[in-house]
Amino acid sequence: MKRFLSDKLVKWKDEKDRKPLIIRGARQVGKTWLMKEFGKNAFSSVAYLNFEQSKNLKNVFDAGFDIPRLITAIEIETNQKINPQNTLIIFDEIQESEGALTSLKYFYENAPEYYIMAAGSLLGVSLHKQRSFPVGKVAFVDLYPLSFGEFLLALNKEPLYNLLQSKDWSLITSFKSTFIEMLKHYYFVGGMPESVKSFAQENDFNQVRQIQERLLAAYEQDFSKHAPYDIVPRIRMVWKSIPAQLAKENKKFIYGLIKQGARAKEFELAIAWLCDAGLVQKIQRVSKPAIPLIAYQDNSDFKLYLFDVGLLCAMGSIDQKTLINGDELFKEFKGAMTEQYVLQQLICNDTLSVYYWASEKSKAEIDFLIQYKNEVIPIEVKAAENLKAKSLKSFYEQYNPSTSIRTSLSDYRKEAWLINVPLYATTNLMAHLPF
Repeated sequence: MKRFLSDKLVKWKDEKDRKPLIIRGARQVGKTWLMKEFGKNAFSSVAYLNFEQSKNLKNVFDAGFDIPRLITAIEIETNQKINPQNTLIIFDEIQESEGALTSLKYFYENAPEYYIMAAGSLLGVSLHKQRSFPVGKVAFVDLYPLSFGEFLLALNKEPLYNLLQSKDWSLITSFKSTFIEMLKHYYFVGGMPESVKSFAQENDFNQVRQIQERLLAAYEQDFSKHAPYDIVPRIRMVWKSIPAQLAKENKKFIYGLIKQGARAKEFELAIAWLCDAGLVQKIQRVSKPAIPLIAYQDNSDFKLYLFDVGLLCAMGSIDQKTLINGDELFKEFKGAMTEQYVLQQLICNDTLSVYYWASEKSKAEIDFLIQYKNEVIPIEVKAAENLKAKSLKSFYEQYNPSTSIRTSLSDYRKEAWLINVPLYATTNLMAHLPF
């Protein structure tokens, strides 16, 4: 299974001033697999530690940060001789050991020759509890579910993926129906590695749905196991409200959809916990589309998405019959799944800051705004071949952006003020910009 993040791991390995690397991401997005696979391909040996399973090592790290002593303990625990030049040391489930997290600072300062990579489920939640987190002494990368491009490669559709990369639009359009079929499959299966692997091997939608339901149940169990007791019911309420939130024409998060009379202060901590766990994506509104977008962020208005389109499909109980019946899949949820899909492709690019814009009276809205190469780019998402772009046209006339993007099922087309990018090509959206 090809993960594009592997290329960044290679760059990390080659950096002169290399810091220990922490991979962030929701549970079951493939962090452990990626670290082990990278270790196998890029190093002579791997010393793998799992702090959820090894109580001995927790005690060792809690006792101090003498590097030779720690290396000896790791060698004993893993039965692996560590060579600083060609051994990758993996700290998995590192959130279970405050000492292991703190040790990253001492490895960086006193023994930077060691290659150390770390990850953990619910790491974002745990970091808020750490009093001695090594700020500035570690590097971060984020791992998300497979993008559509990675999905194509996992299904042995490398020629289709390469065709998208070529930007040969006349040839791409010739295979439009094939791309749309694969896109529908991705909407249903999503990008969770277990779901994708199952579908690649068995081509069984029912089996995929069983995996998705098991994953959703596991996430809900995490609420009870890891969240503060008093906010668990509110986390569940927010979580279950997301399909309804996204089914609205205006997808701004409305607290009243959680329960009648709900207020922001009741659910702020619950939303923050879900964001820290990597289970939802919070997209803030900006009041003005100017650089830097974060300076115009409106903290009171936001949209809340899941982190995987396949899981949204499962939560919305969309079955494979909907998938098979022509374009019906793209009409369900009033475009919610399509927005979820596009966002999923955007956030895989860690150079992008993603927001949305709406006028003060919400008469016009741009689904996503991205800040890229000192430009603000509006992106309007259409679920089918609807080419009406009233909000985008209004936005263009008011703010005159250098580039405006509409993504839909229509073919690629570049106009004076607008680029229409097919939905199936958004997996590499930045390649279609004129700068």
